[in-house]
Amino acid sequence: MQLKINGQTVEVTETKSLLDVVGEFGAIAPFALAVNGQFVPKSQHESWNLAEQDSIEILSPVQGG
Repeated sequence: MQLKINGQTVEVTETKSLLDVVGEFGAIAPFALAVNGQFVPKSQHESWNLAEQDSIEILSPVQGG
């Protein structure tokens, strides 16, 4: 299954949770996730069903002032 993560095409060979996919991509907590432009609550990261060509955005908090 092909997915896009932060604009980069990624091939996933088996069905995995959203959290597993972004972890394998190298995301380090804390982060927020959106799939196809829809925010995914943290409580649903493990159970979210991904489909072919889904677009995942990993959003990390930014500090500054």
